[in-house]
Amino acid sequence: VMRSREFIMKDAYSFHINEASLGETYQVMHQTYCNIFDRLGLDYRPVLADSGAIGGDSSHEFHVLAESGEDAICFSDVSGYAANIERAETLPQGEPNSPKQELEIAQTPGVKTIDDVCNLLKIDPKNSIKTLIVEGSDDSLIALVLRGDHELNEVKASKLDGVKHPLQMAEESKVLKQLGCSFGSIGVVNLDIPIFVDYAGACLSDFVCGANEDDKHYIGVNWIRDTKKIIASDLRNAVAGDPSPDGEGKIEIKRGIEVGHIFQLGTKYSDSMNANVIGDDGRAVNMNMGCYGIGVTRIVAASIEQNNDDRGIIFPQAIAPFELVIVPINYNKSSRVKALADQLYVDCIDKNIDVLIDDRKERPGIMFADSELLGIPHRLVISDTHADNGKIEYKSRMHPDKVEIDFKEAVSFIIDKLD
Repeated sequence: VMRSREFIMKDAYSFHINEASLGETYQVMHQTYCNIFDRLGLDYRPVLADSGAIGGDSSHEFHVLAESGEDAICFSDVSGYAANIERAETLPQGEPNSPKQELEIAQTPGVKTIDDVCNLLKIDPKNSIKTLIVEGSDDSLIALVLRGDHELNEVKASKLDGVKHPLQMAEESKVLKQLGCSFGSIGVVNLDIPIFVDYAGACLSDFVCGANEDDKHYIGVNWIRDTKKIIASDLRNAVAGDPSPDGEGKIEIKRGIEVGHIFQLGTKYSDSMNANVIGDDGRAVNMNMGCYGIGVTRIVAASIEQNNDDRGIIFPQAIAPFELVIVPINYNKSSRVKALADQLYVDCIDKNIDVLIDDRKERPGIMFADSELLGIPHRLVISDTHADNGKIEYKSRMHPDKVEIDFKEAVSFIIDKLD
């Protein structure tokens, strides 16, 4: 359902004389999307996002929270801050402590990964760094340095001054020729290329890193004493427990399914196409543009991921295939049940209730199971026993309890539930 061969998108575009007008419409569309997802009964988050290849100055994604989601969403446990993992900022974490250890060489034969190094030397990955080598925009090499337990954020890295865009990891043959060692042995001591260090790594002292010589690592490394000048930067993916970038609370991370994305494109496309309008002063002005998209079919899949149990789907009422299912027991055998069910069906249609009647020659258990599998929010059951008492059985897909109501009140009862 999530990635079918066919999908439906809702796209919209706006064109503006200036940035202020674009900003106003952008906020209107942001709120409109929130209203839509609220009405659909989704647990979602609008998050700051990277504009990617589409470009522009600002964008927000709308994510439905689900453990199966393909994206990681970072949000404050106190404030309204939220961003996807690509965009979530991390903050400087103070200055490193004064050195307590001497710089020493450790023999690490055949060891390449951070985990292997830490296991061999019996240290916490948080006390180590890893050095990644990427291509510079002028075909040079650039070092990106992270604390051992952190992961590189490629979107952030690709925006660093001098780094080739899109981000490209250096070939090992080039690294070996220029630096004299293989991947897994690279470190920051005597490293004669530009060095960008993530904030969390820049505050370390007495740490472990490669020695720029195969099968060797340095112990007790300190930035000021042992390395050339570094550039502290935000390079990594945020992790749970990080301080929120807005200064309020800690970061929590959940998985999400993207169902919408809005962009402030600015004049990126109108500049290239010379698409302009005449301004108030009579001069041509390139238009500011916005674009806004919802993945219509993805909403269905996301809702299913968020609303289900071991019996099937629990659709929110707004997107359920039917609002109500009528299950007549022995519909094809009992003329009384058939007449009551048909009349109830017509009465519901007259009141604009989106209703399904299960008139199949199936056992009650199968009909109940199928209605729950489909996620229809409300169910009415008619049987000869109920008819004898002038009653009808109601059950919500959301709750296990069943209640009997007067048959004559069934339609008004359902209308109240739908409201």
